[in-house]
Amino acid sequence: MIASLKAEEMNQLQLVEREEIDDEEELFEAIDKLISQGINSGDVKKLQDAGIYTCNGLMMHTKKHLTGIKGLSEAKVDKICEAAEKIVNFGYMTGSDALLKRKAVIRITTGSQALDELLGGGVETSCITEAFGEFRSGKTQLAHTLCVSTQLPTNMNGGNGKVAYIDTEGTFRPDRIVPIAERFGMDPGAVLDNIIYARAYTYEHQYNLLLGLAAKMSEEPFRLLVVDSVIALFRVDFTGRGELADRQQKLAQMLSRMTKIAEEFNVAVYMTNQVIADPGGGVFISDPKKPAGGHVLAHAATIRLMFRKGKGEQRVCKITPGGIADAKD
Repeated sequence: MIASLKAEEMNQLQLVEREEIDDEEELFEAIDKLISQGINSGDVKKLQDAGIYTCNGLMMHTKKHLTGIKGLSEAKVDKICEAAEKIVNFGYMTGSDALLKRKAVIRITTGSQALDELLGGGVETSCITEAFGEFRSGKTQLAHTLCVSTQLPTNMNGGNGKVAYIDTEGTFRPDRIVPIAERFGMDPGAVLDNIIYARAYTYEHQYNLLLGLAAKMSEEPFRLLVVDSVIALFRVDFTGRGELADRQQKLAQMLSRMTKIAEEFNVAVYMTNQVIADPGGGVFISDPKKPAGGHVLAHAATIRLMFRKGKGEQRVCKITPGGIADAKD
């Protein structure tokens, strides 16, 4: 059905500019609005240099972190926070208001009807979806498919937005995007132009790439962030039990940043994860495995998908315990 779109309909599959979307204005308030509250433009520039581009994002940082920004004293930070509180409401809201806010959430199709049904309509914005499994189980293939389906109009179960892709393992293949785009009846060139890609080589580089996304997402309509994979560089840069605590702390900070991006910009975050052997998996399981990252990563993911190989080219996906999606069973 999607592949048989007429030429004129295909031409309509263009991303709507941010200024044309009225609802987008309610998602976040630009950091520039602090100037109207009496904050010096130089201090606003310092916040932007630190990767803070919205008042919503500002309120997600501790005062300790903000005073760590060069040129911002405690007095300035207090004044900035007071000004931000006048612009955005970070206090209590009624259940009805919370329900209304949830209506802004978009579900992006995975391209598989069975998987969409499992997820209640598709990959959800404003939260993190984690996919773990052994190599060649379909995690990265789903990431490539989402890069395309995210750009579909919302009336076609897309996100009508751009995609940011952070690659830590060198698995992104733009040539794989082409047939997927053609399957959805979209122009492959336009689809690739709406994907921004970065290859990360260290966990610090990976974190800095996340910090730099705020500037882009505050200006353009992004709907998907892919991190493939989230744990690979941490397993390389931290070795042995002696560095485990430090690794988990740095991983928690990374995941916290991803959660804030998801909520601040109403973006779907899809991250892949590796697996490790699980000696305590039980005698009845022939090859027991569990996702890497421990409890820190498990608590960050809203929905956890386990991928495994089926017969031939088939892949099996299961929602694992721990995510809110379990309640939909």
